[in-house]
Amino acid sequence: MFESLYTADEMRAVEGGHDVKKLMQRAGRGLAEFILDEYDDRKSITIVCGPGNNGGDGRVAASRLRQSQRDVRLVESKPEDEEKDLGRADLIVDALFGTGFTGEPRPGAARLIEQINETDVDVVAVDVPSGVDASTGEIAGVVVDAEWTVTFHREKVGLYVAPGTFHRGELEVVDIGLEDRQTTYARTTPEILDLVPLRSPRDTKYTAGSVLVVGGSPGLTGAACLAARAAFRADAGYVAVAAPRASLPVIEQQLLEAVKRPLEEVWDAATRARSLAIGPGLGRSDGAKELVRRLLEETELPAIVDADALFDLQPFARSAPTVLTPHSGELGRLLDVDASWIDAHRLEACRRAVERFGCVVLLKGEGTIVASPGEQTLIVPGFPSLATAGTGDVLTGIVGSFLAKGLDGRLAAAAAATAHAEAAAEAPQRAGLVASDVIEMLPYVLG
Repeated sequence: MFESLYTADEMRAVEGGHDVKKLMQRAGRGLAEFILDEYDDRKSITIVCGPGNNGGDGRVAASRLRQSQRDVRLVESKPEDEEKDLGRADLIVDALFGTGFTGEPRPGAARLIEQINETDVDVVAVDVPSGVDASTGEIAGVVVDAEWTVTFHREKVGLYVAPGTFHRGELEVVDIGLEDRQTTYARTTPEILDLVPLRSPRDTKYTAGSVLVVGGSPGLTGAACLAARAAFRADAGYVAVAAPRASLPVIEQQLLEAVKRPLEEVWDAATRARSLAIGPGLGRSDGAKELVRRLLEETELPAIVDADALFDLQPFARSAPTVLTPHSGELGRLLDVDASWIDAHRLEACRRAVERFGCVVLLKGEGTIVASPGEQTLIVPGFPSLATAGTGDVLTGIVGSFLAKGLDGRLAAAAAATAHAEAAAEAPQRAGLVASDVIEMLPYVLG
């Protein structure tokens, strides 16, 4: 359900009291065994070593590879001011920086990283690709582009958070004999979906999960329809849509199973709901913003706040579970920073949002982040096909369903993001996937 992700500090803590040389021997041997297994046809290998323990792992691996008749060239990063020759290798191992690296590589190391990237052979990174902050996924300068990353003990946070995750390639974890400990971050696995209570013989349509979607202004009805359909496919038993009266004929044509109510009847509709999904296609008028504020402050229903409901959202006071689901542009507006800053500092941005709003924040993107006050932050691996219009509305409907079923905000958000990605992966389409395709696959990943 949850796999621990380690920061640099947490790795130092778990290594404390252990013989560093023994750990290095285990790590280097494990690295070499991986190379011999995955790249058994590569005879000429260049290992680029930094001055720290990461370089030490590379040197141990070099010794083991030479014993297996591999032609190994060791390239030391020091001194930085001399030209480096990577040789004519058919595999390069990046053992330059390890988990302790932060900031921007120095000029000599930066040139070496550029040399590595300019080769036309596979690169295996040791622990993390050099240039990636293992604790945050942040990148301040040049970074190694790896085909594989061989990491030790457990996976590191920066391997799952963008932009670092874009450079890791595939992952291999090598056990070096350390004990586990509680971590600040964890990666979700599909087993989290076992927490979602599916309909039982004792359920009615209301107790199975009753969701009220609030949105669907003229020209934006598709967003509300996608959210409502997703809530149904995520096993909600009852879904209603409250939308402007002018939109109801269009929504009536698109949604068979959902109840439709004019927006002025939203308060009555809320009495039948167990959760609110506020925002898909709601619009950004002053009236819409006032409605969002009132729904959050005057109801005790669990709520997901997305899309237009996030526009100009101000901090609010409520005790019911509340989930905000911004993408980087929306979160940038909420925090008054550029979206590019959000993309470069995703964990920090999520932390700031949680402090500002005091509720669960789900930051969409590769390595979806689910953060909440005082709890372990969860990271949900994504799926590339989800980068298409409407999938955010689908996620809103899934979160709304899971909240209506009684999951707390953090688990509802993380489970919904997991179901979202798993449904996209199950869909037969890779190119050309659309949001509706994801909806149709939800019963298969939840059943």
